[in-house]
Amino acid sequence: MRLLNGTLIYSACVFVAASGVATAEPLNFRLLDPPIGLNAQEPGLFATGDGRLLLSWTEPSINGFAVKMATLSEAEWGNAHTVTQSDKIFVNWADFPSIAAFADGTFAVQWLQESDQSSYYYDVNIALSKDDGNTWSKPLTPHQDGTQSQHGFVSMLPINDTTLLSVWLDGRAYGKNILDRADQRLPDAMQLRTTDIRSDGVLVKDSLLDEQTCTCCQTSATTTADGTVLIAYRDKTDADIRDIAVARKVDGDWLPSSIVYPDGWEISGCPVNGPAIDAMEQTAVVAWFTGANDVPAVKVAFSRDNGANFDAPIRIDFGEAVGRVDVMMLTESSALVTWVEWQKDNEVIFACKLDLGAPCEGPQIVTVNSGDGSVNFPRMARTPEGIYIAWTQPATEANSDPNAESRIILAFAPL
Repeated sequence: MRLLNGTLIYSACVFVAASGVATAEPLNFRLLDPPIGLNAQEPGLFATGDGRLLLSWTEPSINGFAVKMATLSEAEWGNAHTVTQSDKIFVNWADFPSIAAFADGTFAVQWLQESDQSSYYYDVNIALSKDDGNTWSKPLTPHQDGTQSQHGFVSMLPINDTTLLSVWLDGRAYGKNILDRADQRLPDAMQLRTTDIRSDGVLVKDSLLDEQTCTCCQTSATTTADGTVLIAYRDKTDADIRDIAVARKVDGDWLPSSIVYPDGWEISGCPVNGPAIDAMEQTAVVAWFTGANDVPAVKVAFSRDNGANFDAPIRIDFGEAVGRVDVMMLTESSALVTWVEWQKDNEVIFACKLDLGAPCEGPQIVTVNSGDGSVNFPRMARTPEGIYIAWTQPATEANSDPNAESRIILAFAPL
């Protein structure tokens, strides 16, 4: 264990597996110093094809809030760039900006912009940069419904050199009692929708993927080696069963979504706890939180056939799971999962490497938060140098500026 700038960073496994079974080698995290401002929060991470790390975040500005980004290249940080700032940016602990890059080098940052402040309606805004973040385009709105609705929980995924897939939860039919259109048959349901965006700013017509989803859980997207697009999200039935589903785009066509595993979690409200998905070659992995049967749990399931079918899930938590998962493939047959869990009165970020078909044998603590606030949703990315994980760290009296309420922690572990 090490104490760095008031934050506990661990590199030791928290338990040893059964005798005769080797534990995974723990990751050795160290803290980095990105060019972030006071009270920064809600980081997003993206690793580019040329080995750079992109970091996005929000922080207070003179005009309300600013969405910012910075690039780490060859161990050096570039300047922080302001993507946008406004008093109408919708700032939320669970639905936050993110960053991605087209294969041609164009950057994309998404955030939520209030369209009717009194009603909590907001739109997805996506800005593009052709010059490494120095200047940004006029924002694009991937949904073209024109309704005063909630649109959020966005994922962005490069799918070829000049195209980025955007996917979001869409409230255009929620509470509208509109029943005369094929894409609005369920008047009180959030929808899962997607639009392709070209790096020249051209939008492709948005498509309906699921007409009834959980209202406020994060989405996640990835591609397999053969070009299959996979989108993981929390579904919802008329009976309020909210299990994890995956939508697949194969050979240019979206197929009906399928449930990864029937946990049967019946809950009358949204748990605000979405899944994470990643893929390498034809192997995909999904991690998620469930509270089925009043047992909080974090589970992981692998697919060996481009997301068409998933193996039985593996439970990896210690019994007090909060969820807020992220996952990444390390090899064609192994993955790294992070999640948040209570340990006594502390909030802990755990990480574990899993091999395909094997249990989590060497989980480790990444950090322990004893502050008054939460680490919220830690995010991961991987470059050839190693693994990065970022989270919002609540300020404590022992380690903060007296004016600080939060800061972003970015940790790195070489592979």
